[in-house]
Amino acid sequence: MNPLVKYTLGRIGLFAAALLAVWWIPQLGLMVKLLIALVVSFLASWFLLDKWRNEFASYLAARAERRRVERERLRAALAGDDEPQR
Repeated sequence: MNPLVKYTLGRIGLFAAALLAVWWIPQLGLMVKLLIALVVSFLASWFLLDKWRNEFASYLAARAERRRVERERLRAALAGDDEPQR
């Protein structure tokens, strides 16, 4: 599974679980419940989704490197060079 999808679904799932946990407290308003769920899910994801976050960061770094190499190759081809400049 794509690391972006996996991490995003993990974050959404943690938020939904936290919101469900505080939803049944009648003394709190909707905005307070949402804020508590947001903070709790952020803290939980910081620890529970560490591996997925690192996979996602590695995925983005590799993708950025591939795009950089491809951009250099295209610029070299447009300039008429055989090899890209470094």
